[in-house]
Amino acid sequence: MKPVTISVATLAFLTTAACIFAFACKKNNSPTTPPPEDPDWPTDNIRVVVGTGISRPWEILWGPDNFIWMTERNGKVSRVNPKTGALSPLLTIPDAVSDGEGGLLGMVLHPDFTTTPQVFVVYNYRNAGNYREKVVRYQYADNTLKDPVILLDNIPAAGIHNGSRLLITPDRKLFITAGDASVQANAQLTTSLSGKVLRINLDGTIPADNPFPGSAVWSYGHRNPQGMVMNNGILYTSEHGAGVEDEVNIIEKQRNYGWPNVEGPCNPGGEATFCTANNVKEPLWSTGNSTFALCGLDYYNNDRIPQWKGSLLVLSLKNQTLYQLKLGADGKTIASTKNYFTNQYGRLRDLCISPAGRVYICTDDNAGKIIEISKPE
Repeated sequence: MKPVTISVATLAFLTTAACIFAFACKKNNSPTTPPPEDPDWPTDNIRVVVGTGISRPWEILWGPDNFIWMTERNGKVSRVNPKTGALSPLLTIPDAVSDGEGGLLGMVLHPDFTTTPQVFVVYNYRNAGNYREKVVRYQYADNTLKDPVILLDNIPAAGIHNGSRLLITPDRKLFITAGDASVQANAQLTTSLSGKVLRINLDGTIPADNPFPGSAVWSYGHRNPQGMVMNNGILYTSEHGAGVEDEVNIIEKQRNYGWPNVEGPCNPGGEATFCTANNVKEPLWSTGNSTFALCGLDYYNNDRIPQWKGSLLVLSLKNQTLYQLKLGADGKTIASTKNYFTNQYGRLRDLCISPAGRVYICTDDNAGKIIEISKPE
């Protein structure tokens, strides 16, 4: 039998395709080596991709079609051409209800999107007059989303503290952040879905290895986690504090993150006593005696912006700033921090990273924007 040979050009094409399709899974590693550049791409270091026509975008993610996929709190799901800014609406979810900070929130695409074109969203709705949250899976076909399947519903919701980021891991588990829905005590109750990081299978069933049998609860003691990313098997979240101590956490199975008994690190006295007695894991990083309203979180590992390589990038609403958290070699320490764009673009809600290493940020405004960053300074 003659040996099979593969040309250099074919190998390069397959490698580039693999890098692109890997981006179906919201928020994971950006590739170290960017794919070939589009020679007609705008050369601005920073440019506004979308400046009109969107309202309070909540999630943006890079799809395997090389478009930005976006949710708006009013229930709209769209695709955005990152080069031209052209919007392609897919669906307005009919029972999504925007109340206070609620509405259509997180979204993630199936990691095998080209063969399994499924879109997962989480949003707030009303159930017999009660404000609730649910996770729904749609099929993408014919430029729309259809055939909704409810995977998890009746999660407590409120006008504040709904969490609601989604992430699919390489082992095909769906992680969901859920805020305390304004009832602080529920964050410590493992029988409640409030104030938790949840974990389910992609069909909505409960994984057999979850820490509490028959329950979606993975970790607890959370206030309002609104960012989530995985890198090298480490799951990170960003979380709103009350008056002090916004947090970036490393999420571990069955760990308690302290809220409402502990804010930030386990300070001497009552907090330290509670931490020892309740298996509390302290934050990777916190904001100290103030709050920034930390939100979207991603991991940057691209050569386009070399000073950001190996860093968590986290946005803030209140402080209107992008924070770079340079990780140590093990991914479990912060080596250095630096701030960018303070008060330049308004409240910063979410971000995503293209295979070419460009960073896209959406702003939390009634007249929202999407901004492309190819060089931050």
